[in-house]
Order: sequence, then C-alpha cells, then structure tokens
Amino acid sequence: MKKIAVVLAGCGVYDGAEIHEATLTMLAVSRQGAQYQCFAPDVEQAHVVNHLTGEEMAEKRNVLVEAARIARGNIKPLSAYKAEDYDALIFPGGFGVAKNLCTFAFDGIKCKVNPEVEKAVRATAVAEKPIGALCISPVLIAKILTEVEVTIGKDEETADAVENMGATHIKTNHGEIVFDEKYKLVTTPCYMLDATIGQIADGAENLVKKVLELC
Repeated sequence: MKKIAVVLAGCGVYDGAEIHEATLTMLAVSRQGAQYQCFAPDVEQAHVVNHLTGEEMAEKRNVLVEAARIARGNIKPLSAYKAEDYDALIFPGGFGVAKNLCTFAFDGIKCKVNPEVEKAVRATAVAEKPIGALCISPVLIAKILTEVEVTIGKDEETADAVENMGATHIKTNHGEIVFDEKYKLVTTPCYMLDATIGQIADGAENLVKKVLELC
C-alpha cells in the first residue's frame, strides 16, 4: 500500500491549514487505496486569527499542536519526515502555508521557507518521488525548486509572484491540475478560486489520483 505524507500548516484557513482541503486530501488518499501520515513543523504560528471576525487575537499557538486537531492526534513533527519512508509528499493549502511554512504572506517573493519544509521538499525531489500542492502551496514549491510549472488558478498578483520566483504559471479552473514532469509535481487551485466544497473535493481527488499514478 502506498504511503503518502501530508504536511499541515496548523488548523484554520486564516492562520493554518485549510480544513476542507486537508480533510478532502486525506479522504482522496484513503479512497484511492493508499495510506496517509500527517506531519507539521513544531513551531509557533505567525499569529492567531479569530475565524468568526477575521481579527487577529492576542495569543500564541503551536503549528504542530493545532494541526493535530485535523489529524485526530495522529501526527508527527516534520523533522521526523524521511523521503525514503514515503511514496509522495502533499501540501494542502490555507494561509498557514504562506505564514507558518514560509513568509510569503508577509514578504512576497523575498519570503523565507521553514528549513524543515525546504528539507522535506528537496529530499522528496532528489528521491524522484511525486509532490502535490494545493491552493497557495505551489508558491512554496516555486520558492524551493527551480523552474517549476505550477498553478494557483487565475489570481494575477499571486501568479506574477510565482513567475518572479522563476516558475511558470499555468491558469486553471476548478478541479484542474498542472503536472510538472521534471519534478513529478502536481498542483491544483482549490480555494485560490471562488470554489464550493464539492469543487475542492474534485481538485483534491484529481491531484491525488495523478500523484498515486506517479508513485
């Protein structure tokens, strides 16, 4: 049975992992006959957002602890990830990707990537194993790997940033994927478009299907 590592950026769209994208990715992996293991970096969140009001809260939370909510406690620190133990690596989206896994939300194309995230991506690419990235996560990959072909949907500002980081951006619609053959990288836009939860499920399912084909 194929084993897929899923990297979460916390819990909640505005300051962590996008819960629909994360859950539907795990569902797609399971329904397509593979196993998943969740990972997250053991670091403090960039900030905490009240998801009811959208306002920042005066408290601190840990990315791994928060991501454990989505994983039902079955999660490992990203420092424990070894590419040789898994068949693929997948990143669901959410603002936490651009705030906790890297600093794109604050620094744009000059962003810095969490060292454990970068190590995981590079090790997986060197092992010639597939990588999946949903929603805003392709930005992270574009920062780490050179001359990748990705999609974040149609948002021009983000697409320009991706291209300024040396990647090629392909416009896509709901459920569509972009496949970079060189890196075995599969990307899909999800909530970077104005999407329904059903359309998110389509994107996750199509991405996971392609990733598993590549394993």
